[in-house]
Formats: sequence, structure tokens, C-alpha cells
Amino acid sequence: MSAVVTYGMLAAALLGAELLYFKLAEHYNIVSRPTERGSHTGNVIRGGGVIFTFSICLWILEQGLTGQGGLVREYLPFFAGLLLIAGISFWDDVRSLPDGVRLLVQFVAMALMLGSLRGPWLADLAWYWQMPLVLLALVVLVGAANVVNFMDGINGITAGYALAVLLPLGLLNAAEPFVEPSFLLFTLISVLVFSCFNFRPKGKAKCFAGDVGSIGLAFILLFAIARLIIKTGDVTWLALLLVYGVDGCCTIVHRMLLHENLGQVHRKHAYQLLANELGLSHVTVSLLYAALQLAISLIMIYFVPVQWHWPYLVAVLLLLGAAYLLFMKKYYHLHEEYLESVKEHHTCQK
Repeated sequence: MSAVVTYGMLAAALLGAELLYFKLAEHYNIVSRPTERGSHTGNVIRGGGVIFTFSICLWILEQGLTGQGGLVREYLPFFAGLLLIAGISFWDDVRSLPDGVRLLVQFVAMALMLGSLRGPWLADLAWYWQMPLVLLALVVLVGAANVVNFMDGINGITAGYALAVLLPLGLLNAAEPFVEPSFLLFTLISVLVFSCFNFRPKGKAKCFAGDVGSIGLAFILLFAIARLIIKTGDVTWLALLLVYGVDGCCTIVHRMLLHENLGQVHRKHAYQLLANELGLSHVTVSLLYAALQLAISLIMIYFVPVQWHWPYLVAVLLLLGAAYLLFMKKYYHLHEEYLESVKEHHTCQK
């Protein structure tokens, strides 16, 4: 069977699965309703990103049917972790779970992912270095997955950013393979199918990714990036997630300084201010984030020698951090004014 037919059938299967999910979500009332802290208007189906995990299920099936049993066994711990983290995230979409339960499952899932990444990078270390390295890796992976989840707040941003990560991964993989090419292609097609229903102007999206989508996709992307880092021995490839990392981490620090509950829904991210307080369309903001990340990644791939990766990463990190601070200094007062208007509205209603 030709690749064109295979991927065409995959796209059709994912499209059918998405449409079937919409029917089920509508029947069981799995929807997001507009709130004062949200960025959408009208009810929108939640959890449409379930097809990201479904695409990997199909990939595992396709590998098994084509006689790639060894590859399936190699990826099996990762696959088990993906099913676990996507499953608990979907349940959280349907019925909110305690933070402790979600975090515990996420750590277990990430530990399973590391089971697929075992190799000389860990075995060659002295035993007293192995455990601290594993613990550090788990904390970074869980933290990164949750940052990706926090950034899923407007139409198109998850899909657009995923495409901006998958393209550089595909280019790097073509030059020096670190993951099966079809693994990235199956993920890419699932993101494109999802984009048809989510990458739309404000108020027009058919579905949101939900936690099952954003965390599931983060798990898949982090696995690919981890394999790249292990293959090259270059941890600076975390730059492939740099834009999300700066916005997400700076916003967390900001909210800690405001003594806010980090588990509470909010709209303080820079992208949320752009879409809400400054009135830019969701598509515009999503494309801006995707384009910025893509530019950072492509410059690193094609114009920055390996020995300059660390200086480049630090320089871009400082520039993005400074841009975030300047942006908040100039425009955050608009969000405070919005919060004050909401407070006055509630007072008047009472």
C-alpha cells in the first residue's frame, strides 16, 4: 500500500473518529460553557484533542500489522504512559479530579515514558547519579506537560504551536533519525484534522482540545524531543518549546507573586491579554506564537553551530523574558480593569 493511500486512510479515520466523538460529547454534555475568566463565547465541545492519542493507537496498530513487532515493544512503555495520562486527563475533562490525583498519574505516566528511553545515557552513569537524573527528568517532563496544558486557552493555539514543533522535529529527524518518521506523520495528520474544527476565529470553534488533547499531545511531543536530546546529547533542543515555556513559567511566577491559587482558572497569560484585553483575533494570536517558535527553532537548526547552542538558548530566553515583562508592564493594567469591572458587576447583581 502506498504512503499516500495509507495517510489518506489515516486522515479519513481520524476525521470519522472526531465526528463520532462530537456526537458522543453532545449526548453526554461534555462541553465548555463561557465564563468571565474564559476566552470563548457559546458552548464548545471539550476533549476534541482525543484524536491525538487515537492517532498513536493507530500507529501502534499499523506497526504491528506490518511486522514491526520489535519497534512496538520498544515503544510499549511510552504507549502505556500515553493511554494512562490521556485517560486521566479525559476523566478530568468530564469530571474534575483533585490536583494530587492528576499529578500522581502524570508522574507514573512519565516514568513509563522514561522506560522507553532507557539506554546508555542512563546505564553508563554511576548508580548514585541515576536516581537524581531520573527524578529531575520526571519533574521537567511533568512540568512541561502542564505548561502546555496551561497554554491551551484560545482557538488554534495548541494546534498551531504543535505544527511549529513538529516541523522542526521532522527536519531534524530527516537529517539524523531519532524517532520513526511515521510516528511524527501520524501525529501531524491528527493535528491537521483537529485544526479543521478548532483553528477558527473567536466564538467559531467546534471543539477544544481539552486536557486529554493538550496533555496527550504534550506527552507525544516531549517523547520525541527527549529522543532527540538523547540521540544528540544536546539538552538545548528544549528550545523547541521555548515560547510556551517562557509565557507559561513567567505567568506562574506572576500569579505566585499575586498570592493566587495556581489551580484556579485565570486569563493572565500574555496570549490571553492579546486576545481578550487587546482584542486580537484568536487566529492572529495563535499564528503569532507559532511563527515565533518556528523562527526560533529554524534559526537554531540552520544558522547556529552546535557549540553556540547554549549561548543562543540563553540569549533568546532573556529576550523573551524581557519582552514578557515589558508587555505586562504596559498592558496588564487592562486586565486589572477588567477584573474590577467583573467585581462591580457582581456587586450590582447582589
